[in-house]
Amino acid sequence: MSTVEFYEKPGCINNTRQKQLLREAGHIVIERDLLHTHWTEEGLMVFFSALPIHEWFNHSAPQIKSGEVIPEQCSMQQALSLMCDIPLLIRRPLMRVGHGTMVGFEQDAVDAWIGLQCRSDADLETCPRPSQKPDSIAKNRL
Repeated sequence: MSTVEFYEKPGCINNTRQKQLLREAGHIVIERDLLHTHWTEEGLMVFFSALPIHEWFNHSAPQIKSGEVIPEQCSMQQALSLMCDIPLLIRRPLMRVGHGTMVGFEQDAVDAWIGLQCRSDADLETCPRPSQKPDSIAKNRL
């Protein structure tokens, strides 16, 4: 059993399912609000250092779907700056167990890392909700 620090978007259907799988496996989940955490570039790099830049991004974010942000064209500095300003761009969940970290919830990777007792047949990475317009997201964040 592990204690998992779990950075999520509150209310996200997939994050709720992911936390349930972790709890069913006997893990303790400490929920953190990814959108209201004061992120620094150094703090994000703890999670992202082993991944290619385009895998840092939440591809369901409105700014990516609209083409305003193109992850494959971002430098490391641009990506980190954008994510500090707009946390919705961060791929979620971000998870930390001790000194180990993980980005996203690929069930095989989570199982190999800390163990899962059961799996979901659902896609736990892609947002199942239709995307909101960026204006409505800004209003919801106030």
